[in-house]
Amino acid sequence: MIRAGRQPLTRTLDDLATQQGLRLQSYINTKQHLADGFPAPISSAGSRTRLYDGEQVDAFLAGQPVPSLPTEDDHQDLLDRRECAAALGISPRTWDKYKTAYPILAEHRVTIGGVEHWPRHILHRQQTQKAAKVTAPPGRPTRSGDQVPRDQLLPLTAPLLDADPTISAARVTEELGVHRDTAQEALLRLRAERMAELMGADPSLTPEQSAAALGYPAGQVRRATVRAQAVLRAHRAAPYLADVAQAVHQAGWTATATVPEVQYPADDLVVASLVLDGTSAPAPALVWDERYGWRTATSRRHPLTKGAVPPSPGDGIRYLAQGTTPRPDALIAALTA
Repeated sequence: MIRAGRQPLTRTLDDLATQQGLRLQSYINTKQHLADGFPAPISSAGSRTRLYDGEQVDAFLAGQPVPSLPTEDDHQDLLDRRECAAALGISPRTWDKYKTAYPILAEHRVTIGGVEHWPRHILHRQQTQKAAKVTAPPGRPTRSGDQVPRDQLLPLTAPLLDADPTISAARVTEELGVHRDTAQEALLRLRAERMAELMGADPSLTPEQSAAALGYPAGQVRRATVRAQAVLRAHRAAPYLADVAQAVHQAGWTATATVPEVQYPADDLVVASLVLDGTSAPAPALVWDERYGWRTATSRRHPLTKGAVPPSPGDGIRYLAQGTTPRPDALIAALTA
């Protein structure tokens, strides 16, 4: 392990070779690090990468007594994979599962000389979290609601995804106390938005490439790769929708120039709704469908119909103007006709 405060002194075999003015393979061939009295590695037994304490190495090379390292455990000691597993009484393979299952471990991982380490005190915090999960009632009570308000779901899920790009809906359910379907939708939205941002910045990227760049496993993002393309189209349509909202507001049909709310009734479809709350509004709401353009809606509360099938004209439903993106003034004219 790397004792508390000694991280800056840590050296790899490559560092030792450079110190002696040799290439790494030449240094290994000369076996200088295996000479009698040379300081023992501070990495755990069996580690592929050997790490050494620089102060000890310098003393040996200078012909001076090699100082002893601290022997008393400190909460800031840095432990590698095998040492963490030993400290918890589990196998290294089980630790590999832990480090991806618990965000706190991903957040405090430190890579030194190419080797992952964790502070000793984080192990205690992780065990506390694990114990809390074990003692909590299993599952969610039947018919219980989500424990997180809807407007806080994405802000609370985002850090979990940041800490572990491979996180599952089941893990989000455990962390936040929400229904699995709710967790799945939150991950879908976040992943699709982030993939769309990458593709917007680099149009040469495919959805699959953007997912890989963000560390999202292919098996978890099949829907997100489709949704991301729709999100990208929604981003491009946003200025147009904002112009329409402004024109409708200037006509006196809305109290504010609120941009239409974009939704995805199907992963590959973009729609938006605009509630007309003005007293002289010609309809309760407007709906924009990227396939068919604008139509009126009969309900302010639920302007969008379920699913991706558009309603038929009649009974308060009118399809307006021509094309999917008519000029705002043409849309206003169609509404007043």
